[in-house]
Amino acid sequence: MTTLTREEIEQGLAENRSSPNGAARNAHAEVLVGAAEAIGDGALFRTALDNLINAYLWSAESSKMLVPFARLLQEYDKDPGSFDRWAAHSLFWQFKWVATAISDSPEIPLESAVGWLDEMERRYRIAGYSERPVRESELWLADAIGEDDRAERAHRAWLAADRDDMSDCHACELNGQGAYAVLRGDDARALELWQPVLAGERTCAEEPHRLLATSLLPLLRLGRFDEARSHHVRGYRMARGNESLLPSIGKHIEFCALSGNESRGLEILAEHAAHMSPLVNADDQTAFHGGILVLLRRLTELGHGQSPALPYEGVPHTVSELYEVLRASSLGIARRFDARNGTTRVSDRFLARIGREPLVGVLPLGVRSSALPRPAAAVSASAAAAVPAPPAADVEELVERARQAREQRHPAADALWAEVGVRVDARPGDEVDPLLAADVADQRALTAARGGAANAAALLEAVRDRYRELGHSERAALAELRLASAAAQSGAEPQRIRELLAVALKAAEALDADEPLRGRRIALAELSSIRVESYLRSLESGPEHEHLHGPGQDHGHGELAAELDAFVAAYEQALPDLAAEAEEMLGRVALSQGEPERALPLLAASAARAVSAGLPWQAVDALVLRAGVLMSVERPEEAEEAARSALEYSAEVTEAETQGVVRLTLADILLRRTDAAAEAAEHALTAAHWFDQAGLTADGGAQARLVLARAYAREGRHADAAEVLQSTLPDLLEHGEGQAVSVREFLGDLLRQLGDSRAAAEQYLLAAEVAKGWEDTRPQAALAQAAAEQLSAARLDQEALAAYERSLELYRVTGDAPVAEVRILRSLAWMAPRGDGDAAAWARARDLMDQAAGVLNVALAEAAPAGRGEAGEGRAAPQLRGELAQTWLQLAQLLDWRVTSYEQTAEEDEADTGGEGSRRVEVDTEALRLEEIELTARAGDLYAELGPDHLGDRLQCVQYAAWTEQEIGREEAGAARLSALIEEFRAMPEGVPDELLERARSSLDSLRS
Repeated sequence: MTTLTREEIEQGLAENRSSPNGAARNAHAEVLVGAAEAIGDGALFRTALDNLINAYLWSAESSKMLVPFARLLQEYDKDPGSFDRWAAHSLFWQFKWVATAISDSPEIPLESAVGWLDEMERRYRIAGYSERPVRESELWLADAIGEDDRAERAHRAWLAADRDDMSDCHACELNGQGAYAVLRGDDARALELWQPVLAGERTCAEEPHRLLATSLLPLLRLGRFDEARSHHVRGYRMARGNESLLPSIGKHIEFCALSGNESRGLEILAEHAAHMSPLVNADDQTAFHGGILVLLRRLTELGHGQSPALPYEGVPHTVSELYEVLRASSLGIARRFDARNGTTRVSDRFLARIGREPLVGVLPLGVRSSALPRPAAAVSASAAAAVPAPPAADVEELVERARQAREQRHPAADALWAEVGVRVDARPGDEVDPLLAADVADQRALTAARGGAANAAALLEAVRDRYRELGHSERAALAELRLASAAAQSGAEPQRIRELLAVALKAAEALDADEPLRGRRIALAELSSIRVESYLRSLESGPEHEHLHGPGQDHGHGELAAELDAFVAAYEQALPDLAAEAEEMLGRVALSQGEPERALPLLAASAARAVSAGLPWQAVDALVLRAGVLMSVERPEEAEEAARSALEYSAEVTEAETQGVVRLTLADILLRRTDAAAEAAEHALTAAHWFDQAGLTADGGAQARLVLARAYAREGRHADAAEVLQSTLPDLLEHGEGQAVSVREFLGDLLRQLGDSRAAAEQYLLAAEVAKGWEDTRPQAALAQAAAEQLSAARLDQEALAAYERSLELYRVTGDAPVAEVRILRSLAWMAPRGDGDAAAWARARDLMDQAAGVLNVALAEAAPAGRGEAGEGRAAPQLRGELAQTWLQLAQLLDWRVTSYEQTAEEDEADTGGEGSRRVEVDTEALRLEEIELTARAGDLYAELGPDHLGDRLQCVQYAAWTEQEIGREEAGAARLSALIEEFRAMPEGVPDELLERARSSLDSLRS
């Protein structure tokens, strides 16, 4: 093996510290320890040991830190003086990690664990540290071995002891204090303790990551579902892929299993499949696998036990098999802890955890998740199961309710008949009333027809014939009408459809005059004929007949409207529900003719008529459509009223898609308001759930999640919004280029808010690529500019430069975006001196600023009215003049950077050469400072011309000039500038905000001090 040099080891340590956490980093750190020991450099060896301990800590191999820590402690005992203040502090700090690692390692005897705790207490006392961390470590060891009284004493002593340099950060301490409250059954107290961390007031490297996961079940138990949902979405985003947070990942999986989100739990498990194998840290393994076991048990209970699961150690398993394997291995670890501790506490708690029951039926999370397939076993079992027949009275009551719902066309009718069908199937055929059997067959034929089944017509014919045999002509007439509708739905020839409609109408008219339903059957046949005939006319006047219809032709809409008007007039008194249906159709006809104002009263009348007829659910579609039309004509208050009415009347609607549409409509309307984002999010979340239930996740579900993400963003919940949007991004990208660009830009904005500059830039660039072929180049230019800004923030300078230059090129193509051009030129100027910043780079930066000013001067000249001069420019283009002032100010700031960097370089050269000279290019710093003053003064004067909206900008310029005056020894001149501005502010008749005056006075005081 080649021995590494000291320089190579030092470089390796620097690289290792910034490497991703995990086994690869750990292995490299181990090699560096061996190399440092081999060259006999004690200081380097100690540094390498410290690095290895830290590498182990942030991985799933944290229990390995015991060996390098023991060696580092030996080094300290041999020569404490070789440890500087920071190294000694680090060593004592690591004692806490080791205490936890020992407690979490079942192979270490209890006596040794207690001995390490005593050693920690002794060393802390000698070093003068507080006992606070010692008592916390004692608490968790006492709890693990079942010594509850000792744990309580340690808890009180922990809280009573003083905080000092060895105390954990506030976030970590609050985590532990809340965890102890949960163990004692006080979820509310735990959440109260955790609040500062969960709210982001107290944070550290792994907080609030861990607490967001730990808080999930307490929140569910307390019914605080909105918080639980948010903590999962936000917390999983933080913990995802982090090896040291596998216990937190397990908690997120468990949460999904206990909140009706098993499919989401499976997706999280799949993302962490690489960590399914046994872990070095036994406690982390049981914590991670414990959450997985809760999920696997739930999946088995839901009928998925025989479904394929993830392989374990290379061996394929079903869900049930994997459950047994993980349970056995995890329980084995728990019992090793028990054997060491002399108690069954660890295994008891583990068994209680994996046996937990769901805490809520279904908690919609907002994020997209693939639905679980319905298990075949469950389907066959439900079909074959013997359902005991209920008492006859119960069946009669159920049948009566089903028949009544059928006549009312109530949304619950389908479910009631489905239940009746199950009861009928469970009884011997000779015990079933023939009419009831016909009714069940009728409902099943109708379901088949709605689903477009190939045998729908045959089923309907059989039902019709059966009703005729039983003497129920009115039911037979309805079956005839359904046959015509089924034919139209299946695309039969128009002549055949018309024949069937005629037969249905004749069957209705042939009913006895005293048949109560005769009028309804005739009206239904007429309305169906109007609707279907309109459809047939549109087919017959399709593309091949377009030459028959010149501009302004209504393609049969006028004829349809006349027929519907006549229908409403004929039946509005006798059959208001059918009249309401016709009126809704009239509203749709008006919309198709481009007449929204004519459609609105028709839709309102339809809804009102349905409600007055006692059929409020029938009003929902008309109200949803009316709400959308009202939004299109800029009447949002009325639109919201209509959508809220639709939501109210949808209470009895059972169709999942309708429920989703109603809520999405209201959410979209509310999002247009500035004060209703929270309510919009609530409705969008529920809409997404309903669309998922309807099997429309990629369509309505995607749009609902987009609204949800926008609502979250409006509330400042950027992490929640990003997670929701990313989960449904593939679906949204399928809805056209316009939406693809929009959602990628939106996601880029969210990621920018979260500080993820690289990911944000990627989304902007992908959006720009989609917009590449558009005739209007401005969207692509704006996206390239946004990407450049984020690439620059990520210090990817070459990529940023390319994006800026592409954006500048595109803006120049438009010829009408001077402000955008100028901002890009200024950004390029700031990037030019990055790195070495030689004279050429500074010259390039100045030239770019000059170009920016030149662009503005040209634009101002073009904007100025002929013969009006400079004053006319100011009135014509205040934004351009503001940008010019900003350009001068930024040039001054750039010159300040030039002077500062020159002076720093001069000091470094002086130190390196011992004052013997330098090859640096000399810079006239005083001349640059004077130019700064002139530029900022010019900018301030221009802001003054632009009026009171720019007082803050003007103050910034005067402050800058004043401090620069001080830099060159002209303190009084600088103070005079500020004093004059303060007096001017005070004299302004319209007044100046107190904040600005206070800033100016404070700056003047600092300048004079």
